[in-house]
Amino acid sequence: MGGFCIRLTRLFLILSLFSLTGCLGTRFLKKDQKLLYKQKIDGVKRSERLGLEGLYLQKPNRKFPLIPFTPYVWFYQVGLNAYDTVKYNEEKEEIREKFAKRIKDKDPESGYVQKQRLKRNRKLAKVDRTIKEGNLMMRWGEPLAVFDSSLVRQTTEQFELYMNSIGFFQADVSSNTKSLAKLVTLTYDVDKGPPYIIDSLEYNIEDDVIASLIAENSEEGLIEVGANYNQATISAERERLYNVLVNNGYFDFSRQFIQFEVDTISLSDNRVLLRTEILGQNDDREHKVFTTDQVNFITDANLQVAGGKRTVKEYNGIRFQFIEDKYNRRILESRLLIQKDSLFRRSNTLTTQRQLANLDMFKFINVNYDTTGGQFVANIFTSPLEKYQTSGEVGVNVSQGLPGPFVNGLIKNRNVFGGLEILELTGRFGVEGVASASNEQDVYQSTELGLNASLLFPQFLFPLSKRLKRKVRNLEPKTNINTGLTFTNRPEYNRNSFQGAITYSWLNKRNKIYRFSPAEITYINSDIKSNTFQAFLDDLESRGNLLKNTFRPSYVSAMSFSVINNFNQYGNLAEVSSFLRYSIESGGTTQNFFEPQELTTESLEFYKYLKFNVDYRFNDPISSKVIFAYRVNLGLAYPYDDNKILPYEKYFFAGGSNGIRAWRPRRLGPGSYTPLDENGLYTDNFEQQGEILIESSIELRHNILGFIDGAIFMDLGNIWTLRNDPTRDGAQFEINRFFREIAIGTGYGLRLDFSFLLLRFDAGLKIFDPARDSGNRFIWDPDFNSEKFQASENLVFNIGIGYPF
Repeated sequence: MGGFCIRLTRLFLILSLFSLTGCLGTRFLKKDQKLLYKQKIDGVKRSERLGLEGLYLQKPNRKFPLIPFTPYVWFYQVGLNAYDTVKYNEEKEEIREKFAKRIKDKDPESGYVQKQRLKRNRKLAKVDRTIKEGNLMMRWGEPLAVFDSSLVRQTTEQFELYMNSIGFFQADVSSNTKSLAKLVTLTYDVDKGPPYIIDSLEYNIEDDVIASLIAENSEEGLIEVGANYNQATISAERERLYNVLVNNGYFDFSRQFIQFEVDTISLSDNRVLLRTEILGQNDDREHKVFTTDQVNFITDANLQVAGGKRTVKEYNGIRFQFIEDKYNRRILESRLLIQKDSLFRRSNTLTTQRQLANLDMFKFINVNYDTTGGQFVANIFTSPLEKYQTSGEVGVNVSQGLPGPFVNGLIKNRNVFGGLEILELTGRFGVEGVASASNEQDVYQSTELGLNASLLFPQFLFPLSKRLKRKVRNLEPKTNINTGLTFTNRPEYNRNSFQGAITYSWLNKRNKIYRFSPAEITYINSDIKSNTFQAFLDDLESRGNLLKNTFRPSYVSAMSFSVINNFNQYGNLAEVSSFLRYSIESGGTTQNFFEPQELTTESLEFYKYLKFNVDYRFNDPISSKVIFAYRVNLGLAYPYDDNKILPYEKYFFAGGSNGIRAWRPRRLGPGSYTPLDENGLYTDNFEQQGEILIESSIELRHNILGFIDGAIFMDLGNIWTLRNDPTRDGAQFEINRFFREIAIGTGYGLRLDFSFLLLRFDAGLKIFDPARDSGNRFIWDPDFNSEKFQASENLVFNIGIGYPF
């Protein structure tokens, strides 16, 4: 009996294996071919393994997570069966004949013919792409990963070269293959050998001035004695030395003059002597230092001068040339880091181009240098943008509700007063389906109309000395004066507001933006239309909660300061990047010195508060197809007026498509508060606000097929109140229990990436719900779905545009 069971087990395993190989696409293999099923690298650290994995010359086919199935192979094979180059070439001939008939006997220079030729070329290019890259199904899929032993040998050689480049000159790489039912498992064994250590550094520099300059900047050197030899570090050091020289007058210096000699013979015990050599130029041991003799700024290089020369006017050593004198030369000069009689610096050239581009006045900015005639002349060529620009946008708005149409309009007027100012008039009308503030089961139409005017100045509107103005010019200073009206119509209430603000912004580094608003004022007028919502507010007031006051006519004055750090162009798909924003806002600061009620006879609600927010985001492209991303968002708002309330818009809310996605918008929390209806059942009838926010999200994003991406996510967080709220038991933040009130949700989402638009669908599942009874908060607890809670509420669907973070 035991032997029979063993034979039966073996038979089952064999049948399972054949079934498995079929799912992996082995049916498409030819005779004597095998499929590369899996490969790995042994003998190296994780950081070294990541470098080696990028050198694979063949890779297994992608599979669904946890499922031995390669759908991409099937897509490719379906497309391959339909791939026919003869048919595609015939299609090209048909396209040519079709368009030849359309333009026959037509004027070759007419707009109609030009348009038809453009359409023909687009269609031909599409067919050419199909011939070259395969049809759509082939591009979505991937060819079968047929095992190739010659590629294994080449990969082994590449691995050894890589190990040499990071200091393991004696590294030896071998491969080991195991085959089972046409499936090959490949292992690369790396014997690293001893690392070679940089023992000492030497310099051989013929030019004494350059030698002195290199010595002055030696503390910034990237190569360290005692570190492992690393070719990437040496390449980075070459780039650093190049930048030191081209930023100190060496205009015609190139990287080829910097050479490194690696000596592994002079020293013993796997030590390296590294010599840095900077060669002379054309048998001359010295390189020339360039100083700018003249700076020309052509403000309208795209325009032709009819029968004459451009007008030339000089300002602070800059020769401005123009047909029409329409730009303020003082402001333009303040954005130039290239000055007459100044040492050439490549960084000044790049910064000048960036600063001029950020003025939003020119189509292109080109800076070149002319060395003819024995002078070193800097020429700055710019081409003006149109003075007036209009644009419109029609689309679908998705924030935390159902999609709704919107219309945006913009009118831009450049150089309004001749000082490079920009006036922008914008308008927006949108309709959206969102959950009711007083009944989450209802979805209603919310309309919003916004009108805004802003005037942007390319300088600080603040009295500064000439010396200080020149000192801050590298910061790209800007002043924005902004006013706007917003009208919001919801079934519970109408809320209209007028806003006005003045904001100063500047850059400290290319990745750091500062914003300071010394004055932000908002007048808010609300009209409650829903009897249910009014009764809710009245009930809260009777029990000590003054949320009702936030719907009175209100005046909000504030000042704010924020810093944005964008590290390595956050969101790029090539390398690790991150984003950090932190802000502080003080509301009603001036009210600490005088009573605003003395200035008006109108009964207004005034607010005093402090608000802090920190938002950190991180992206790590694990591979070309997989990205790991996470976010941490923390907030604190402290009202300190007599009523101890905030303007409604200044509260924190949790839940929704950009927050904790397993909860409906603005319905999570606060704390362990459990909102119940008159029957003692859990209800999400009303939005929940708080003064403390803790929120974090993790996503593993991956490509599924073509423009379709997926993401596994987990969200954690909640909101709390600072003070005891008699109407919401468990809402107050307490240090000894808040960690037990962190809501946890997980789920999966689909993203449709159309390049110009990313449409997102997320399904969030509650894992830990702090609103439920203690001991029954995890989804696997037996009473997680008690009579008070509906199981259908555990899964929440969200629609969004763009990534959640």
